[in-house]
Amino acid sequence: MHELVVRNARIIDGSGSPEFSGDLAVSEGRITSVGKVDGLSQRELDVDGQLLLPGWVDIHTHYDGQATWDPEMTPSSWHGVTTAVFGNCGVGFAPVRPGTEEFLINLMEGVEDIPGTVLAEGIDFSWQSYPEYLDVLESMPRVMDIGSQIPHGALRFFVMGERGADHLQVPTSDELSQLEDLICEALEAGALGFSTSRTTKHKAADGRLTPSLSAGDPELTAIANAMREAKAGVLQVNSDFGPGEFEALRGATEISQRPLSALIIQVDHEPDLWRQTLRQIGQANEEGLAATGQVGCRPIGVLLGLDATVNPFGNHPSYKAIAELPVGERAALLRNDGDLRTRLVEERPQDAFSEWMDYALTRAFELGPELNYEPEPDTSVAARATQLGVSPWQVLLDLLARGGGDTLLLYPFENYSSGSLNEIFEMLTDPHTICGVGDAGAHVGTICDASYPTYLLTHWGRDRTRGERLPLEFLVNKQTRRTAETYGLLDRGLLQPGYKADFNIVDFERLSVGTPELIRDLPAGGKRLVQRPQGYSHTFVSGLEVARGGEPTGERPGRLIRGAQADPK
Repeated sequence: MHELVVRNARIIDGSGSPEFSGDLAVSEGRITSVGKVDGLSQRELDVDGQLLLPGWVDIHTHYDGQATWDPEMTPSSWHGVTTAVFGNCGVGFAPVRPGTEEFLINLMEGVEDIPGTVLAEGIDFSWQSYPEYLDVLESMPRVMDIGSQIPHGALRFFVMGERGADHLQVPTSDELSQLEDLICEALEAGALGFSTSRTTKHKAADGRLTPSLSAGDPELTAIANAMREAKAGVLQVNSDFGPGEFEALRGATEISQRPLSALIIQVDHEPDLWRQTLRQIGQANEEGLAATGQVGCRPIGVLLGLDATVNPFGNHPSYKAIAELPVGERAALLRNDGDLRTRLVEERPQDAFSEWMDYALTRAFELGPELNYEPEPDTSVAARATQLGVSPWQVLLDLLARGGGDTLLLYPFENYSSGSLNEIFEMLTDPHTICGVGDAGAHVGTICDASYPTYLLTHWGRDRTRGERLPLEFLVNKQTRRTAETYGLLDRGLLQPGYKADFNIVDFERLSVGTPELIRDLPAGGKRLVQRPQGYSHTFVSGLEVARGGEPTGERPGRLIRGAQADPK
């Protein structure tokens, strides 16, 4: 007898093969049959033609701290994610020496925009070594499976102390040996990879550049040697990809004989650099190396608003005088107080923030109820102001003062140089890319990209009007089987017999990412932007229903995935 049979589904199995109609049976946490399922079952679920998809496998999140206090793993669990990997971009919380926790909090706060007060309140730091951190993660039942990577920044600071954050210092031979030993220890304990940041965008909250930025060839070699010895792990990289950078990473990959996975992002000052990096990744694959580019599915941006982390009027003395009022009262004053409005528009502070905002308004867009992440350039705040013959600051003020003051503007600063998502289309359709720039759990006051998997399906598979769409089968494969394979998670991402019973049942016609809303549910009263989707009818992990109609069921079958001990199909 089957434990569960899902009947009458439109099945997209994650392999990239065409959609088909049929049933799916589950027993003991595994899929036992797909297609025409006969026999009795303890539970039958007739989904009446809804989509049946593998659970999303999100390999680029930053739940390093939240996973220690939040068994629900929101908002990713709301968006059908059944496996989340964190420890990306060289930041995390293990290993750590007693008394140095503040450095790791400061680094995470600066790089990933998670408030230090939230992390200090939420994390108990009951570990020191990386294996001990994994043990803590393993001790909590949760709604989804999780995996972690050892972060370069934390490791470097653990080994070198304050010297590890000084870019004029290099590790000694003894320290390089210790780095190797600790990486081997972490990989053997179950780390899914080693992550490093080599971008000047990443700074700690105190302004210091991320510790791993200046790691030279000897350090990269030590990392590669450890991965080769352990025969485990992915090398995950966030880099500016300046001259010689890919060659250095390729050299480490040749030594380690382990996969390389690098973020691919379009930046305005070099809008075609990403194509060069993807060509290099393609060439590496042709020559026998395993390399992937992690790409996004919408612009990387900041949400601007009265209660968001970035408030366009937040530096103005006249606004500061009302800043502590409830947001609805602030919005009413911004609408009705003529003197205040005049000061806010005409008496701008002459500082770096105002100068930055002057530029941002040339490409900031009202997000609106339609949640348009691919807006036309001529709809920017500045363009609308030109059409009306007024100051962009007046248009901005009118937008933010609407209603209860919850209007949000999207300022896309990466992946939008051309004013469209045509470059994202190129990235997604490259054979050597996977989905992996979501940053779920991070940038909590500026964006909510935990909704990436949902947006991938809705925008690219159904709603796009400014260019080509993509087949659902292709999109599902990109966010399930392909991401799982990259991290060696070979037991999931496919709806086929023998595979892990992680899946979503989706009402595709109703599916939406949800309007961004600001809530205060983090430790220490911290606020975050979330998006609550519509259309996820059921989510199952290991054959147990963890969500129904968007609400948790109370089941928590999720476990820690230990890479070196991961069970194949």
